[in-house]
Order: sequence, then C-alpha cells, then structure tokens
Amino acid sequence: MTDILHIFLQNLQNSSLIESIAVLFGILSVWFARKENILVFPTGIVSVLLYIFICIDVKLYADMGINAFYFLMSVYGWYNWTHKNGENEEREISRTTKKEKLIIVAALISFFIALFYILSQHTDSNVPIIDSITTSIFLVAMWLMARKKVENWTFWIIGDIISIPLYTYKGLVLTSFQFIIFLILAIMGLIEWRRRINSNSENV
Repeated sequence: MTDILHIFLQNLQNSSLIESIAVLFGILSVWFARKENILVFPTGIVSVLLYIFICIDVKLYADMGINAFYFLMSVYGWYNWTHKNGENEEREISRTTKKEKLIIVAALISFFIALFYILSQHTDSNVPIIDSITTSIFLVAMWLMARKKVENWTFWIIGDIISIPLYTYKGLVLTSFQFIIFLILAIMGLIEWRRRINSNSENV
C-alpha cells in the first residue's frame, strides 16, 4: 500500500500543467453534462484539444483520435442540443430507438476491428487491445451524448472503469484520477437523466 501511494505521489509531482488544465476542463464538461447544461460542449472542446497533444506524447494513438472525434462531436452536439428538427429549440433527453441500438452494435464491432488493426500493425502502441476497446466505447458514448440519449451514460461508465487502470499504467496519474471522478459523475448523470426523462414522460 505504501509503494502504491509513493508511486501515486511521484506521478502526481511529474504531472504537467497541460494535463492539469485538461483534467480541470474535462471534469467541468462532465459536470455540465450531468446538469444538462450547454456548457458541456465549450469546456469539453478545451479539454479534448489539450488531450490530443497529451495522447501523442504517451503513444495512446487511438485515444488521440477519439479526442479529435470528440471535438467534432462537441461542435455537432452544441448545435444539436439547441436545435430540434432544424428549429432554434432545446432538444429533450430521449432513449435510443431499435435502429440506433443496431447502429451501436455495428459501430462497436467496426470501430474495434479497425482500431486494433491500425494500432497493432501501424503504430508502436503497447496496449492495442485495451486502447481499441476504450476508444470504441467512448466513440459510441460521445455520439449518444451529442444526440442527447440517456444511454450515453452507460457507455461512459464502462469506459471509465477500464480507463482508470490504463492511464495509471501509462503514468498519467491525474488523468487516471480524472476518470475516477468521471465514473462518479457518470453514475450521477445516469440517475439524473433517467429521473428527468421519466419526469418528462409523466408531463406529456
């Protein structure tokens, strides 16, 4: 236990300023998402842009790609949350349809196969399987978040659980700690969004 604490404190001291800022804005983004606040997107954009550079440095190439995807989805989500059916109207939380569930399954399988091939054959990644799994999960989670689907939180929870030990292994202790906070907020977000969607259904 003492050795683990020592490693944690040593990695904490070695954490960069850019990682600290990225973590701060990442936590703010998830906090705003839980509150269904549009600020989820501008704060998230700051965080993901910083993480693109961080992931290149530690050779988490799939995660670098996912942060680029997050940027695009954040722009899309920013628009989508504030425009319903092309109108300047706030979109309500909803559940995934049967068609969307089929898209999710197909996307998870396709993303994993493509990412694993790229990482294992064309990069020097030493964690291609785990990196591909977490990236596939988070790609789907971000798409669902941008579409304001309550199920996005389930995918964030699964991805966060896997990412905590991954980033600790990579020496990014602040980021690992961030994922612990993400996990807690994602669980709270799932509870909150379920409560809101049930409340909206009762008011219809």
